[in-house]
Amino acid sequence: MTQPILFDRTLLKARRLRALKAAKPGADFLLEMVAEDLADRLTAISRNFPLALDLGGHTGRIAAVLKASGKTGTVLRGDLLVADPHLAAPDLVLDDELPPLAPGQLDLIASGLSLQWANDLPGALIQIRQALKPDGLFLGVLLGGDTLHELRDVLMRAELELTGGAAPRVSPFADTRDLGGLLQRAGFALPVTDMDRLTVRYSSLFALMADLRAMGATSILAERSRKPLTRAIFLRAAELYAQDYADPDGRIRATFTLMSLSGWAPHESQQKPLRPGSAKTSLADALGARALPASDPS
Repeated sequence: MTQPILFDRTLLKARRLRALKAAKPGADFLLEMVAEDLADRLTAISRNFPLALDLGGHTGRIAAVLKASGKTGTVLRGDLLVADPHLAAPDLVLDDELPPLAPGQLDLIASGLSLQWANDLPGALIQIRQALKPDGLFLGVLLGGDTLHELRDVLMRAELELTGGAAPRVSPFADTRDLGGLLQRAGFALPVTDMDRLTVRYSSLFALMADLRAMGATSILAERSRKPLTRAIFLRAAELYAQDYADPDGRIRATFTLMSLSGWAPHESQQKPLRPGSAKTSLADALGARALPASDPS
């Protein structure tokens, strides 16, 4: 079955490059949080990773925390689609949908805020797992769930109200339960998914959209409407945002859901679940209770 094309990756490349060239100070605050999260998770792991890859990272934040963790040896930086003009040349410029990585070469792969744009996320995760050595680790964070649900809502309502129809204007994101299943399907052992919800406050819808442009994170839907929204629609959307998603001080709320993933390339040393029926202690014994026959009416 042909994989549906949800995202326009050529447009992603153009918008990522535009954002990197502009380099708005503070626009990478989400990536800064993700880098800190990855650093914390590495600190809790009692082993070292001789060869690590920052997959699809930019601004250098994730590569920097990998190097500073004390848990890695050589750290390769692989920029997503385009090189960051403000950094030294990356080791790789690659597409994280089809990373050109040899099987079984890396001890650690970390990815921050890039895999949400993959058209074939299951395939990308399989490629990542195959690139890891046995007992190698994948750590990833991507946008998911109800990210920017407020913006999605007000843009759709404003366009529908003023034109009688509406097209999707904000990208959809994966659900936590889906991601856990995808890790298992990709062949990862001991898969773990977690979610953090971040609320960021802005003076207006226009300030939020300026930040999204500075992140290179505006909509890249392949089936997007080629008809741009009018000023009247944006003004009405701003009114709806202030009406329905503002705090008492007038500042609006924007939700970002950060989905954390981890999984290990299978290895014989890893903990395995017990086979059904192999337990040596019954549940009744563990609870200090008396087991009754199934036919006992009491």
